[in-house]
Amino acid sequence: MDQSNPHVATSPTLNPYKRLLGVLFEVWPDAKDRLRWDLQPESRISRQRMQAWLNRHQGKKAVILCNGPSLNQVDFDALARSGVFTFGLNKINLLFNRTAFRPSCIVAVNQLVLEQNAGYYNETDIPLFIAHYAKDLVKMRENVHFIHSVFQRKFARDCSISVGQGATVTNVALQLAFHMGFSDVALVGCDHSFAEKGPANKTVTAGKVDHSHFDPNYFAGGVKWQLPDLLQSEVSYTVAREVFEAHGRRLVNATEGGKLEIFERTSLNEFLKA
Repeated sequence: MDQSNPHVATSPTLNPYKRLLGVLFEVWPDAKDRLRWDLQPESRISRQRMQAWLNRHQGKKAVILCNGPSLNQVDFDALARSGVFTFGLNKINLLFNRTAFRPSCIVAVNQLVLEQNAGYYNETDIPLFIAHYAKDLVKMRENVHFIHSVFQRKFARDCSISVGQGATVTNVALQLAFHMGFSDVALVGCDHSFAEKGPANKTVTAGKVDHSHFDPNYFAGGVKWQLPDLLQSEVSYTVAREVFEAHGRRLVNATEGGKLEIFERTSLNEFLKA
């Protein structure tokens, strides 16, 4: 028997119940977590707030500020003057002591980042889109949107219910940008390259200086952080590109340098002028 043929059964019997159970075991953890979240009052409030953002910026441009070292090459004064909507990610607030620029919103879903940066999230008035499991870390207020985050590579065009993490917070920001209706979205600071090496998603202890982000104190001084999953990030980016293209929208990489080649390349200046 040709066992390499996917249409040839490896078992002498076909059991639809066994296949159904396999599917249920695969989706049940996310469904159970979603059900538990729906029982929280913050869930209903956040969903209503998310629905209010749906297509609010239809046909407009947005810039997603990733956290690589090349973010330091961005002209933030010019970005502010452009009036373009901007998504800051994770610890973007470490940039604020160097510029008057502030992003239009901040997105964060990583548990360790949420724990380390909760102090800032609790004091800022900038709109926050953060993972639902930060409910006990960040107090609910008018600018807070808890988004239900699942560990899937699915791309949500409507983020009112759940979003797929896709191995990187950038992917979550891309889904939010689509949800809000932006037709042209550019990434900056997405170097897609890290000085630290090791197994994807492994939790490690940071050294004295961070060479992989825009600020040397981003992950430093012995804090915990997770090594990137660049391969799965690329899979998620590919899905995002296909969704944007299928709906007549444009997704480009305006990063200075870096190693991400999945998206069309352009300069930030050209993106803002076009």
